[in-house]
Amino acid sequence: MNAFELHNLTKIFPDFTLGPLNLNLEPGMVLGYIGPNGAGKSTTMHCMMGLVRPDSGSVTIFGQPNDLNKPEWKHNVGYVGDENPFYENWSCAKNLKFLRHFYPAWSDNLVTDLAKRFELKLDQKVKTLSTGNRIKLACICALAHQPKLLLLDEPTSGLDPVVRTELLDVLFEVLESGERAILYSTHILSDISRLADDLTFLNDGQIHLRTPKEDLIENWRKITFRLSSPDLTVDATVSHRHHGNEHHIISANAQTTLQHLSELGAQNIEETRMGIDEIAVEIIRGNKHVALT
Repeated sequence: MNAFELHNLTKIFPDFTLGPLNLNLEPGMVLGYIGPNGAGKSTTMHCMMGLVRPDSGSVTIFGQPNDLNKPEWKHNVGYVGDENPFYENWSCAKNLKFLRHFYPAWSDNLVTDLAKRFELKLDQKVKTLSTGNRIKLACICALAHQPKLLLLDEPTSGLDPVVRTELLDVLFEVLESGERAILYSTHILSDISRLADDLTFLNDGQIHLRTPKEDLIENWRKITFRLSSPDLTVDATVSHRHHGNEHHIISANAQTTLQHLSELGAQNIEETRMGIDEIAVEIIRGNKHVALT
C-alpha cells in the first residue's frame, strides 16, 4: 500500500491551475518536491491535508480517502506547513498538551526529547517565539504522534544550521523502520541532497519530471573540450558556453554527450560530476526538456 496517492488532483484558481497531478509514494521513501515559488507545492499539500478542497481528483493516505467527515486518516499524517497556527497566548507546552488529545499514539517522552534536541523552551508563550522557534514547535507537533507520513513544506526555513542538521537527523531516524514516508518541499537543496530518494519537479502547476536522485547524479556532468566549431550543437546539452575553441557544457546524459563529442573529433575532453543542488538549479531554470531525454 502506498503512503499516499494523488489521482488526477486538480485545483483551479482565477490565475493558476494545479494539476491534474498523479503522484504516489511508497513507505520508507523520501520524495523531494522541488519547484520555484508559485509552482503549486504548498497548494498540493493543502489539498492533501484537506485545507483546500480540490476541484477534481482524489487523495488517499495509506488507502484511506482524505475525507474530512472521517478524519481517522489524519492519525497517519504529520504536517509542517507554510503557516503553523497555534494559540498565541498559550505556552508551547500547553499547545502540545491540547493537541495530544487528538492523537492516540502521541508520545510525551518524544516531545521532551525533541524539545531538548531542538533547543526549544516549552514554557515560552507562542507569541514570543521567533520564526525559527515556531518552526521547531511545528516540527514537534508533526512528529509527536509518530505518523506514518510526514508532509513537510519548507520545514528548515528559518532554522540555524545546527538545528537544521538535528532535524534532518531526526527525520533519518523516522525512516529507519521502513514503514514511514516523507514528502519534502524545500528551497534548501542541500537538504534534498542528503535526504531524498526521488525528486519531483513542479512548475506552473504541472509535474515535469520525477526521477531517482541517484539517476541525476549518475548522468549529469560538466564537460569541457576543445573544438574549432563555435556554432556547435551537442546531444543532451543543457547549457553551452565557449571562448574561441574552448567549450564548457552541462550535459543531462554524459554518456550520450561524450559519444557525440568523440564523433565530432573534440579534443582535451574533461568531465566533472555535479551535486544534486547544481543539477536541480539547472532543471528549475527551465531545462526540464533536456532532463527528460
